[in-house]
Amino acid sequence: MSNRISAFQCSPIRRLSPYARDAQTRGIKVYYLNIGQPDIKTPPQVIEAVRTYDQTIIAYGNSEGRQDLREALPAYYASYGLEVKSDDILITTGGSEALQFAFMTLCDPYDEVIIPEPYYTNVSSFAHSAMVTIVPVTSKIEDGFSLPDISEFEKRITRKTGAILLCSPNNPTGHVYTEDELLQLLNLVKKHDIFLIVDEVYREFCYDGKQFTSVLAFPEFADRVICVDSFSKRYSMCGSRIGALVSKNPDVLANALKLAQARLCPPEIEQVAARAALKTDNSYLLEVKAEYEKRRNFIVEGLQKIDGVVCNAPKGAFYLVAELPVDNAEAFATFMLKDFSLDGQTVMVAPCEDFYETEGLGRKQVRIAYVLNTEDLKQALKCFDAGLKAYRTQVLGQTL
Repeated sequence: MSNRISAFQCSPIRRLSPYARDAQTRGIKVYYLNIGQPDIKTPPQVIEAVRTYDQTIIAYGNSEGRQDLREALPAYYASYGLEVKSDDILITTGGSEALQFAFMTLCDPYDEVIIPEPYYTNVSSFAHSAMVTIVPVTSKIEDGFSLPDISEFEKRITRKTGAILLCSPNNPTGHVYTEDELLQLLNLVKKHDIFLIVDEVYREFCYDGKQFTSVLAFPEFADRVICVDSFSKRYSMCGSRIGALVSKNPDVLANALKLAQARLCPPEIEQVAARAALKTDNSYLLEVKAEYEKRRNFIVEGLQKIDGVVCNAPKGAFYLVAELPVDNAEAFATFMLKDFSLDGQTVMVAPCEDFYETEGLGRKQVRIAYVLNTEDLKQALKCFDAGLKAYRTQVLGQTL
């Protein structure tokens, strides 16, 4: 096998799935809190657009994406007060492809991208594919995973640095970067003539009355900004794999288009579905946001009542990172699937060690996706609490 593929990690979000399938085969109900797959229904007009697709040939489309979809997106961005033109948008096969396009457009092999850790673990695979080195700056649970001091970013900038990458609202921490935090980074990338890439896939989901600030809201820095977007979470259509790379830098788009042409075109029928999603009444998104905020409040309150568990109330997205009173979160997560059940039920979570680049960090942490309704979360919390007690007594030999 290649050295490149050997450096890839198996996804901590999915690699325990065989244990979950085995548990289900044994008749155990598994509450999946490991993956950001919402149980909220996709808007009906999206499903209808797929059902009524009437072309007799599913033909190649434009490499930059369907024109009607690109022309519809500026109105969506305008609802956030952002001036985006259709020519600023490249449709991609999910936000994942947009991130990979950004890496390959901005960086040569062995160039570096600076990123706050913990970060979305699949970014590591995108970086390895592009032969890009991830350089971490550690954010801490005791600080609510807020932006580390800007000096920590600057001291890591070298002649090989191509960009700084953020996710806001953040996966996995739920932190939402403030206008001041973004401005600090924008001034830094301008000073050092590099780029700021921001994954804004969860922008709809900001809580406690807080407003979202987009990296596209700073026209004076537009030439060094790339925004990554996706339909997956916003409209609960994760399997559609439609995203976007947005930039006002024409050189970025022209060169990213070379990659888009090499993969021919994004999925055709899914783009039709995405175009239909943009017709969704705003009440849908408001209701979904309110539902996630309710779920957040419920699970944070429940987790904070469990002995030894440390977690903050995330400001956005639908994830949180919790620190557990265990030696190894992956061993605990495996135990929950292989060796534990409560009334025929158990829970699957994602161990956090591989969400960090720095060796040894996150070993006692898990990412939890609160994408299930509160009744399911109630049962999941019971299992989690009982499983944690069982692990500590049976495996660690602790006396509780």
